[in-house]
Amino acid sequence: MPYHSFETIILPSFLAFVITIIGTEFIMVYLKGAGIIAEDRNKSKPVILPSSGGVAVAFGLIVGILSYTFGGSFLFVPVLDVEKLLSIALSIVLITFVGFLDDVNVKSHRVASTGIKDIRQGLRQWQKPLLTFVGALPLMAINAGVEVVFVPFIGRIALGIFYPLLVLPIAIIFVSNSFNLLGGFDGLQPSMGAIAALGLVIYSFFYGNYMGLFLSSILLASLLGFIPFNTYRAKIIPGDSFTYAVGASLVAVMVMGNAEAFGIIIFVPWILEFFLHLRRRFKVSDLGIRQKDGTFKAPYGRKIYSLTHAVMNLKPMREKDITRYLSAVEVMFVLLGFGLKLAGLL
Repeated sequence: MPYHSFETIILPSFLAFVITIIGTEFIMVYLKGAGIIAEDRNKSKPVILPSSGGVAVAFGLIVGILSYTFGGSFLFVPVLDVEKLLSIALSIVLITFVGFLDDVNVKSHRVASTGIKDIRQGLRQWQKPLLTFVGALPLMAINAGVEVVFVPFIGRIALGIFYPLLVLPIAIIFVSNSFNLLGGFDGLQPSMGAIAALGLVIYSFFYGNYMGLFLSSILLASLLGFIPFNTYRAKIIPGDSFTYAVGASLVAVMVMGNAEAFGIIIFVPWILEFFLHLRRRFKVSDLGIRQKDGTFKAPYGRKIYSLTHAVMNLKPMREKDITRYLSAVEVMFVLLGFGLKLAGLL
């Protein structure tokens, strides 16, 4: 693996971590004052929290990427392709902006959205995949990716020009929107995202490339910087700016880091979530019905329209337990990915 030095990974990752923390502290006050809020309905009484915490995460990612390009201009000869890095940064900015547009659509009264009434309405369902396509344009423009991909249990498929022009935008649209579906509980989205990012860090170190290791390290660092603000008794809600930015970053790591097959395996929980939501035409709430003892009951009885419903049907669980169970599910799929890789099936 053509490492330049670990410093060009550690320092940008550290910057991404610190900037995410500082950025989150700043935007919590700003967003709440601007009325960009959402309801946390999992507590004994609904709590109003600032939304769109993904803006800070995206800012951390961008600073991490730009710190490398800056160093490559003035301090060292860059190993990574600066053009590709800037394209990834632009992709993250564009798709985060789309998520932010979704987050700012807050009403003064509750309206029906995903099966429940909420003050946050967001974009219409058909608008989300259409607008997230914008995030794919910078990567399409530089012909990102490879001509031959390995699909688990199928084998190698030569895609040629169809990869950047067809597969890549579909991947960004699907991953960003699917990552957005599974959430609703404190710490769930950043924790599962961090586990996936850590899996990609380890995979890139042993099997991928320097670009994949660099991007996944920055992503992991940004998520670790945000997690303390969203763990139980969260201070801020990630919002769609978070899910879209992290989704686009995961695609960038998989594509640029030569980890598509491994990426498909670790993304299985969100693939399942997509098809579960599809059963009810995406008019689904992941939230449960809070009981007096603080546990949650599945909102649709034994009918499963989300992985959160499946977990709630196992036994009475509190909010922390739901996050831990689903995080453990993601750990299992990361381990499955490595097991398949070691078995020569990826």
